[in-house]
Amino acid sequence: MESKTARFTVLMDPRKKQAFEQLCAEQDITPSQVVRQLIRDYLQKHGVSYATDEPASK
Repeated sequence: MESKTARFTVLMDPRKKQAFEQLCAEQDITPSQVVRQLIRDYLQKHGVSYATDEPASK
């Protein structure tokens, strides 16, 4: 896991959020864990590399 964190805010339909949180709870995983994995997969799919010990670039 990365040593530093940053907040990422997402606006979404409340019903979709509730369904997502319920599914995560049923799978014994946090919504944050799912979102972090989705982001890692998306970056990998598009060949974007990142270093966890360097500041993020634009």
